[in-house]
Amino acid sequence: MIDVPDDLVVNLRDHSGAAGRAFADALPGLAGRFLEEWGLRLDGASMSGMCALVLPVVREADGRRAALKLQMVDAETAGEPVALRVWGAAGARVVGLLGHDVATGAMLLERLDERRPLTGVADARVAVRVLAELLAQLVRVPAPSGMRRLEDAAVRMLEEAPVAVAGLTDVDERRLLLDCAAAVREVVGETGDRLLHWDLHYDNILAGRAEEGRAGEWVALDPKPLCGDPGFELFPALDNRFEASEVLWRFDLLSGVLGLDRERARAWTLGRVLQNALWGIRRGTPRLWPLHAEIARQLLGRD
Repeated sequence: MIDVPDDLVVNLRDHSGAAGRAFADALPGLAGRFLEEWGLRLDGASMSGMCALVLPVVREADGRRAALKLQMVDAETAGEPVALRVWGAAGARVVGLLGHDVATGAMLLERLDERRPLTGVADARVAVRVLAELLAQLVRVPAPSGMRRLEDAAVRMLEEAPVAVAGLTDVDERRLLLDCAAAVREVVGETGDRLLHWDLHYDNILAGRAEEGRAGEWVALDPKPLCGDPGFELFPALDNRFEASEVLWRFDLLSGVLGLDRERARAWTLGRVLQNALWGIRRGTPRLWPLHAEIARQLLGRD
């Protein structure tokens, strides 16, 4: 029996509607298919993120421990296998891709130590430095052709923002969101060509395993890749493990380690606030998330 966590089923249904419900219902059969076709046996309890089922497995052929990842293929996830291969070839510390089925998006991945996420590092400043150094490796790599583009997302955001802002009930938050859009408008003509992870937060960095030659390494996983400016990568490190007093320290550290122009990085980070706000407004949320509003205020120099 394949256990599909209830939280994953709810997330799929909430975020992808009928298609998500159908995918959740199909997961046990899909998992069984790839366990058989790829010669795998289960090696532990099911795990999940927001949209993927991850099964710890062992390859029968050689006894190698791995992880079977099953997720819906959409605009955000379609580029993941390509990105992992490109980063891996460039020597960046990303999870290894051992197998991929194009039709379903199923992936067989290197097994990392799921018991040791970067979130578990007690000193948040140490964790931020680890994330920054890993992110610097990733954004050094040019994006391959065919990757979704930040330019397209930015243009859509700027088209949507003037009308969408009316969905916010707080006048100050409307001004804040319009200022975020104005910042993006200043940089939208130069959206960059780097391969971006988009979602590099502390739970998407796990410790490597000694048996994989990864002892002492922190390894990135679960990208939602796109082509664009590295400044668009900083937001998750500010939002996750949020501390209001640390926002500007983290922003300056990240910008410095990545070698970014601070004003461009500020504009693209405000772009992430805009992106999240538009997502919420489409779903009927009438206020900005308080953490996101605070990040925007600090980056804009407001009390």
